[in-house]
Amino acid sequence: MSLALIGLAVGMALGFAGYFGGFAAFLLVAALGAVGFVVGRLVEGDLEFGDLIRSTKSRDRKN
Repeated sequence: MSLALIGLAVGMALGFAGYFGGFAAFLLVAALGAVGFVVGRLVEGDLEFGDLIRSTKSRDRKN
């Protein structure tokens, strides 16, 4: 499945959530979609959990 088709499906899902459920439903669907994206990347092996932790620690050290 192409990335454009996936983007279309996600956009339509967010649109339906916003139209039928209001802004709160839109935010809920968007947040859960982001969590699902990160979990999917972790399962595929494209992203490691340590990368997420290191990025927050490196920001703390700069300040």
